[in-house]
Amino acid sequence: MKRSLIVVVLAACGDNSEGGYEPGEELSGGETTVFDEGANAFSLAARNLIGDRRDKFFVGNSFFKRAWVTAPSSTSGVDGLGPTYNATSCAACHFKDGRGAPPQDPGDEFLGLLVRLSIPGEAPDGGPVGDPVYGGQFNHKSILTVPAEGKSSVTYVEVPGTFGDGTAFSLRKPTYDFTELAFGPFAEGIMFSPRTGQAMVGLGLLEALDEATIVALADDDDADGDGISGRANYVADVRSKTIKLGRFGWKANQPSLEQQVSGAFNGDIGVTSELFPAQNCTPAQTACAAAVEGGAPEVAVDKIDEVTYYSQLLAVPARRSFQDKAVLRGKAMFHEAGCASCHATKLTTGTFPGIPEISNQTIFPFTDLLLHDMGTELADGRPDFLATGTEWRTAPLWGIGLVETVNHHTNFLHDGRARDLSEAILWHGGEGEAAREAYRLMPESDREAMLVFLESL
Repeated sequence: MKRSLIVVVLAACGDNSEGGYEPGEELSGGETTVFDEGANAFSLAARNLIGDRRDKFFVGNSFFKRAWVTAPSSTSGVDGLGPTYNATSCAACHFKDGRGAPPQDPGDEFLGLLVRLSIPGEAPDGGPVGDPVYGGQFNHKSILTVPAEGKSSVTYVEVPGTFGDGTAFSLRKPTYDFTELAFGPFAEGIMFSPRTGQAMVGLGLLEALDEATIVALADDDDADGDGISGRANYVADVRSKTIKLGRFGWKANQPSLEQQVSGAFNGDIGVTSELFPAQNCTPAQTACAAAVEGGAPEVAVDKIDEVTYYSQLLAVPARRSFQDKAVLRGKAMFHEAGCASCHATKLTTGTFPGIPEISNQTIFPFTDLLLHDMGTELADGRPDFLATGTEWRTAPLWGIGLVETVNHHTNFLHDGRARDLSEAILWHGGEGEAAREAYRLMPESDREAMLVFLESL
């Protein structure tokens, strides 16, 4: 199998595990864990979701996959696409509930990758301020009679490096270009943040973690002197109109799956909801504002609820080969390199109202859901609530060994620049630099063992 990795943070950490087998660790999602290594491994309901409680899951799945169309349409309830948008369905960016990727060829359009926009300053809710003309997200598609905002492309420059044993490697550094801008140049000081769609597995379990469990992992000022200063992001909760702990998104800028789902409908598909009732149009986009709507809101509350429920109950696949000697050796390398206090291996969920299946589960997500400074090379330079331009949320590692099987690519990190597991580790800086260097300086056999362990997750 081709080497692969997940996301933006395998940061430096310091768990004292010896790397031996812990009974039950193969059940990444506790009792929700499913046993599937095939192309649908990320699309299954929690194993303990039984009886008529499964019905709502499959209804949510149908709306997750449903393509939205321009209003007015005879397909009532799924019209209202746009006026500007990036995709026509949730599944378009999360193919088989997995990970998106940047364009594979220079002429390919952005689909699994979107670009957030903001200018210096802080919105009234404490979040970023979007471009006054193009808004908070670059939409390269539009319905008829409405101009798309423009086109985007990415090119790469190879950055050479060397392992401690003299073996050469090369990393690719992306540069983004925006052309055919419909309303002229971006505002002065514009900041871009390219972000791929993340895998959907286990999100409900992460939502079910008690806030105290997450906050207890934080060390804002590195009081223990280990070089790790993970901290929580606190963000605007639209429903309660309060500030709450951020859990979801590359910078932990969403407090709940309901808000994450509603925000994606609005920003990605251009569909309004109870939480986000305004069309995704700035005052300068007059044709956008004048377009026919598909209702008020365009996606009904019950549909948001069903897609949220679906997102909460997508199961994590069980680990594979978890007792193999090579895997256990790699697990020891993972801990010795200092990765496990950011990618926290074992947590226990609290009691989640209305969903007993994800409540009180022992899980192995390999994340602390905290923000970590990953250095200048991975920085997007764009603050997001309390997250700085160099900080990213520790991404879960569960399921990463099946990404190639499900999604047919091995592009990882927040913008998909890493072409495999090893490259993703080698991009780490800031708080992740010590772990990166530990990996870079390992003998080849130890590096291979660490990759084998990660592929078992």
